[in-house]
Amino acid sequence: MKSPLLSLPGAVPAEGADEGVAAHYGDLFREQRALADGTGFVDLSHRGVVTVSGEDRLSWLHLLLSQHVSELPAGQATEALILSAHGHIEHALYLVDDGETVWAHVEPGTQEALIAYLESMKFFYRVEVADRTAEFAVVHLPAGSIAEVPEGVVVRETSYGRDLFLPRADLESYAEKAGPAVGILAYEAFRVEQHRPRLGFETDHRTIPHELGWIGTAVHLQKGCYRGQETVARVQNLGKPPRRLVFLHLDGSEVHLPTPGTEIRLADEDPDGRKIGFITTSVRHHELGPVALALVKRNVPVDARLMAGETAAAQEVVVEP
Repeated sequence: MKSPLLSLPGAVPAEGADEGVAAHYGDLFREQRALADGTGFVDLSHRGVVTVSGEDRLSWLHLLLSQHVSELPAGQATEALILSAHGHIEHALYLVDDGETVWAHVEPGTQEALIAYLESMKFFYRVEVADRTAEFAVVHLPAGSIAEVPEGVVVRETSYGRDLFLPRADLESYAEKAGPAVGILAYEAFRVEQHRPRLGFETDHRTIPHELGWIGTAVHLQKGCYRGQETVARVQNLGKPPRRLVFLHLDGSEVHLPTPGTEIRLADEDPDGRKIGFITTSVRHHELGPVALALVKRNVPVDARLMAGETAAAQEVVVEP
């Protein structure tokens, strides 16, 4: 969905998965500093919004999600995944229950497939699933923000900020009060700094939760059966994931960032040497410079010097080998 805030001065439209909102409003580093200072807001109105209501909503979702939600307190934010039968990640949900309804925002364009799956699993449970994307827009307030939240708006509060499920009709008027507007590139820079994976960016068709550090934050290891749980338990108890997420400091002398999908190899090997991983997200951070998240083979030494295409990279461990 195209945001009305693209009409704000300086707005440059984002491309790819984040099409529909602003990449930035003319000054990427100023916008990052605003988030770091706890000011401004990020327009995430392109994200899908899904609600689940009904008295069985939590017990029913508990059977489907990787997270323990059967006793989720009202107002407490959590993350959850839907896995395939083989344990591969299919959906990522960012949840909060308001006491009557579970609200979730999901990656842009994934809500239809998510709702189709949820509808197929309703059976006799007293639940109602709805796509609320046309009615509600997600707005992010950074940690430390003192911006006012309109009465009645559902809030999902985390350590890195608050996500508001704002009536879409109120988006422009809220922007006038909550400014300055911050683009998605600044938000992504902080996501990378915080090592937070994103569906469709850090994931591919064979990604399992262990590879990205989603165990604990989005996967509960002591809950009952759900689709894909056998893979989660087997890897947790008997093995290691084939790949691991790393945080990369990139050579700042390079003009261009390595794009997602750029192959990674060991710096000490021939330029045509074997591929050991690939870039998933790369950004320019106002303090750290050019940085990235990447997936590499589990057995890559943690002190190995890497090359992302033609760019030298030093790794920080996110997921232990």
